[in-house]
This record gives sequence, C-alpha cells and structure tokens, in this order.
Amino acid sequence: MEKISTPKNCGQKIHPVMKILYLAHRAPYPPNKGDKIRTFNEIKCLSQNHEIDLLALADDPNDLPYKRNLENYCNRVKLFGLNILKSKIYSLAGLAIRSRPLSVSYFYNKRLQTCLNQWMTEKSYEAVICFSSPMAEYLFRCPMLKETLNPRKPISNGAFPVLIMDFCDVDSQKWHQYAANSRFPLNLIYDVESRRLLAYEKKINRLFHHSIFVSTHEVEVFIDLNKQAQNLTAVPNGVDHDYFSPDAQFETIPLKEKEGQKVLIFTGAMDYYANVEGVSWFCRKILPRIRSEHPDVLFYIVGSNPSPEVKALGNLQGVRVTGFVDDIRPYYRGADVCVIPLRIAAGVQNKVLEAMAMARPVVTTKKALEGIKGIPDVHVLIEDDPKHFADKVVQLLDKKEKETALASNARDFILEKYNWQTNIAALERLLPLEPATN
Repeated sequence: MEKISTPKNCGQKIHPVMKILYLAHRAPYPPNKGDKIRTFNEIKCLSQNHEIDLLALADDPNDLPYKRNLENYCNRVKLFGLNILKSKIYSLAGLAIRSRPLSVSYFYNKRLQTCLNQWMTEKSYEAVICFSSPMAEYLFRCPMLKETLNPRKPISNGAFPVLIMDFCDVDSQKWHQYAANSRFPLNLIYDVESRRLLAYEKKINRLFHHSIFVSTHEVEVFIDLNKQAQNLTAVPNGVDHDYFSPDAQFETIPLKEKEGQKVLIFTGAMDYYANVEGVSWFCRKILPRIRSEHPDVLFYIVGSNPSPEVKALGNLQGVRVTGFVDDIRPYYRGADVCVIPLRIAAGVQNKVLEAMAMARPVVTTKKALEGIKGIPDVHVLIEDDPKHFADKVVQLLDKKEKETALASNARDFILEKYNWQTNIAALERLLPLEPATN
C-alpha cells in the first residue's frame, strides 16, 4: 500500500469555511489507482479550509477499514460495500431500461441514497461535489435537490448548494474506444454504453453548476461532442513531489537478476482493460524487438489484481508479473526505462506523472500523453508504431546521456506543472463565496 505524506496546506485560504458533501464511486483510500489518487487529493486539499462529509462506494472490501484514515480529513465518512457480481447483474439488466447508462445501474446503491437524503435534511451544504458521472444519479433522486435541479437554479442570492461534477475523463469516449477494440457481442454492449453515457454526461452538464475535467484536452473533447456545453473547468492532477522523488528514502528492491541487465517496467491496476490490452500488445509486438538487441532485458508488470491474461504473460521469457506491491517507488528507481504502451487511454495517466516525478525516462504512446503537456523528445519519448517504439526504448538503453537528460527534464517539468496544491485551487475557486443562507 502506498504510504501517504503528511497533509500540506493546499494554498491560501480564499473562502470562508464551506460545508461540502463529496460523493465518490470508489473509496478514496488507499490512493493506489488513478481515480482514487485524484479523489483523495481533492479531499485532502479541500479539507484544509473546509468541512467535508464523504459518501463513497467500496468495490474492494479491503478498502472498508480505511474509513478511519479518511476521517482524518472528513467530518463524516460513510462507506458502502459494492457487491461486484450483483452490480454486474444490475448493470446488464439495465440494458432493458431505455437510455439509462449501464454504469449508473452498476454504481447505484439504495443504502447510500437513503444516507444522502438524510444528510441533506440534516445540514445545509454550500456545495456538493460528485466524482464520476454515475454518482449524479443520487442527486437526481434526492428530494431535497428537486427544486435546484429542475431546472438548474442559478448561483445567486444564496441559491445553494452549488453542484460540481468532476467527470475527470470523458468516460463515454472510453467506452467508444472499448467498442472499437472488442469483439462481438461486447462491442455492441460497449457501443450502447458509450451512446447512453454521452447523453447522460450532457444532462449532467446542463443541470449542474460546474463540470470539471482532468485536462484541457478532455474539455476540448467534451465541447466537440456537446456544442452546448457550458461552465467547464480543467483541474489537472498533481504529484506528491516529496513522496515520488528520486531522493526519497525507502527500501530498495534488487530487480536485476544478473550484472549489467536492463530493466523495463509498467505500472497500473492489472485488471483494468486498457492496461491489460497495453501490456499484452507490448509483450507481443514490441518486447521481442527489444530483446533482439538486449536479450537479457527484464520487463516488470507491476500492479494489483493481474488478470489471467496478464498472469499468462509471466510465462514469457524475461517477463515478471509482481501483483500488488506495498511501495511502487523501488520499481521506478530500479527501472532503466518506464514503458507505457497504452492504445486505449483518456485523461491524465498518473503512471506517466509518477515516473517523470521519479526522474525516470518514459517511452509512451501519443494517446497516453494527450492529457499531459509534456514535450516529445524533451520530457518523454512518444511512438505508436511497434518497431519505432522498440527502437526508442533501445536508444535509451544504449545512450546513458540521453536517458539522463530526458529524466532530468521530466522531473523539472513535473515540479513546475503538476502540483496538487496549485491545481486543486482551481476547484476551490468554484465554491460559493459566502455561506449558505437557506
């Protein structure tokens, strides 16, 4: 499990204390995967100036005991276990409900709805922040918000709460990518979800006061899909620069199995479709080309819950599948090159940010870098063609001076552009400037 550094003040106090209700589709702790990293840091930063009540689902029962960790940042915390099998059944049954996205059915929990309704009657919240579009359903079904949502009440004259949706990514386009890369019948199901979810995203943008995304690229994607989109804000991710630092103190792990051996790594949740597809493509199309130049090279696939397909890759020569690790940093430090061969991607890839923060050279795809403003050949190397991707990895393995320059530039870039304190301030500026009067 990732260790968390002591909370820091996330900027100057620009608001009076606001009462915020925060809804998340996954428990924000431990922050060991993309969406949880973002939700945790939003809560961590906002809690420095404001009072937060948190309602969240937990699709991993191991996350439930971490309620006490979240209570360090929140006034009230309530986590609701999500039965994955039941949720999948509800989701598929939702196909019969015209226009409802499958993910809305998947993440809907009646007990969470009851708690939300109760909390809304007990406290006058100045703002409600939802992370991920399916969580909007709880607000659409909340009696206390009926007047605010139908139609959306303007932010004036003490009209509270302000409703903020953190879409993070344009999820409908992820499903569109899944449909394009899947076989029958999954491609049909994914296509249905893509179309339904886009309509739902448009509804949220119309009824919520603010919609935020993880990058300006995602904002542009949403505008391209929804010409009537309004009140859009980009709130980029950040990196804990002290934790993910080449100078940080932690126990090292010997990754090389013989002297002079080169090491490549990929990190991420290894039951996530895009990650599974990416490492499978790398092992099939790219790694053999690298091994032709460096026969002893090792490729580490580091991340929790490896799927059967990923576990099978561990049978290939030079491939090591670790599963869950307590601390990802020794793997970054021990890597000669971090490879991020994602062909399906959206938003900001935290694995790219973390590797750059650790001053490691990165070779990735254009799609995986779309949400990050890094300059190709200055901060990272980018390639989509398997042969040329392999060539760029070999180039870094062979030329130490290029590897060092790229890594140094990457660290400097992250320090300048990806600071949680600065970036979350853009979210805080969306909060009302005066306490609730209703």
